[in-house]
Amino acid sequence: MIFEAIEFAAKAHANHFRKGTKLPYIVHPLQVAKILIESDCPDHVVIAGILHDTVEDTPVTLDAIRQTFGEEIMNLVKAVSEPDKSAPWELRKAHTMESLKTVASDVLFIFLADKLDNIRAIKEDYEKAGDTVWERFRRPFEKQKWYYETLADIFRSRAVNDQYKVLTLLFDENVQTVFNRQGH
Repeated sequence: MIFEAIEFAAKAHANHFRKGTKLPYIVHPLQVAKILIESDCPDHVVIAGILHDTVEDTPVTLDAIRQTFGEEIMNLVKAVSEPDKSAPWELRKAHTMESLKTVASDVLFIFLADKLDNIRAIKEDYEKAGDTVWERFRRPFEKQKWYYETLADIFRSRAVNDQYKVLTLLFDENVQTVFNRQGH
């Protein structure tokens, strides 16, 4: 079913690119899957990781996820999807941070893998483009710093197992590298 999820996500994200890049968006869900696989997560978590942005960023519905992949995977995708993309950024991020304090460990792993891949991409892009990387986002450096540093604190507080702790350390290292550069 992992390959079915990859095909499903690739179709859903067809013609989408990562913010400010020429990189096909599907690379992101595949990187999330790679992180989850390398952390020995079960297949249903990996599949939900592959599908994590389909409902949030494409016309795909939760019902389509349920029909194709089942209730368990649909519930994971629902748990990692923002409930209202039309809400202001600050409210959406506050909701995410609040939910991370109590979500089940499978959901937490998907969130962490997603945010780890995001911060790695920001780090790589920063190394290529410098401070212009922040122009890609709807909120400036200071807001992004607040968000990622708060996520790091929350992730550290939820140490569920050794694989999770390793990912948390990697996330924290990348956040520190990105947001504690000279010039800011």
